[in-house]
Amino acid sequence: MATRSQAAREAIRAVPGIPRDDDGPVFRAPWEAHAFAMALTLYERGLFSWNEWAAALAEEISRAQGAGDPDTGETYYLHWLATLERLVAIKGVTSTETLHRYRDAWDHAADRTPHGQSIVLQAEDFG
Repeated sequence: MATRSQAAREAIRAVPGIPRDDDGPVFRAPWEAHAFAMALTLYERGLFSWNEWAAALAEEISRAQGAGDPDTGETYYLHWLATLERLVAIKGVTSTETLHRYRDAWDHAADRTPHGQSIVLQAEDFG
């Protein structure tokens, strides 16, 4: 089993577009680091190989470019997240419907949470 740092190095080799500096991946916002960590965890658990991930990410970026994404790098982790969602649905970890349900609940919780406080999902967020 690969360690977290080994998995990150493998990801950087297999997915050369990952924004990085000399120390490794860099993120513009905390959610980007969370999305990266979720992909690392699912890779470590054997859900996909980095080659499979890289192909799925390339497809997602291509699809976004075809829809007008200027590919300036600012949307990279949006594509990463979309790839993650698509792969977990394809692999049967969850359904697209469940992903949408939780995204909507998260949006509702974020709307009611004062700036600077942690967002906490509550039962009414799923209503």
